[in-house]
Amino acid sequence: MDIQTFSKITGISAHTLRYYEKIGIFRNVNRNSSGHRSFSDSDVLWAEFIKRLKDTGMALGEILEYADLREKGEHTIDLRMALLKKHANLLEEKISFEKRNLEKLNDKIKYYENLMNK
Repeated sequence: MDIQTFSKITGISAHTLRYYEKIGIFRNVNRNSSGHRSFSDSDVLWAEFIKRLKDTGMALGEILEYADLREKGEHTIDLRMALLKKHANLLEEKISFEKRNLEKLNDKIKYYENLMNK
């Protein structure tokens, strides 16, 4: 599929996809006879994973590190897993922090609701 179709499917802009290829997050992207990028279904899965990592706050440098390890093959599985576990732990801490903030906001809302109902 061409870059525009791929962009629509993944929700990642064509500009961002070109940048990801330039810095090495996307590698070995096939090209058609005209030299245009031709993405596969496995590229869609990789893009969805990248997007999920970005959406959960992983820095591009860490995503690039993961892409480097992925490119090197199965003997890097332990390193990739460690990188993902580290990120998952940070995400769990962030979720816990945000839950506490939400609880405090809800407490304040209840306080104001009680004042208004007097």
